[in-house]
This record gives sequence, structure tokens and C-alpha cells, in this order.
Amino acid sequence: MVSYRNKRSNFLKVKCVDCGNQQIVFDHAASNVQCIICGKTLVKPKGGKSEITAQIVEVMD
Repeated sequence: MVSYRNKRSNFLKVKCVDCGNQQIVFDHAASNVQCIICGKTLVKPKGGKSEITAQIVEVMD
């Protein structure tokens, strides 16, 4: 059996522009994602690919 991974969506390591906290988020989020330290919105859903308002540090594989 062959493993198949859909590459149209990714997990991203992002950095909050306000406090510098880094956390992992999904780029097709269905709800707002806030920074766990300061509460700033990092990801806003857009009905598909989300709007990322934080600095993207790394695309996770």
C-alpha cells in the first residue's frame, strides 16, 4: 500500500509579531487562531486557505 499525502495544505510554524512566541498552526484553519501568550490573532479563516497574519518561520513536513 502506498502512503499518499495531500500537499495542498500544510502545518506552519509561525511567529507572533507582537510577542515573538512561536506556535504551529494549520493553513486551512476553520476558526480564528490566537497566540497562546498575548492573544493576537495569527490565522483568520477565509473559506479555504487561511489568511496568515503572523510571520511564517517554517513549513512543516
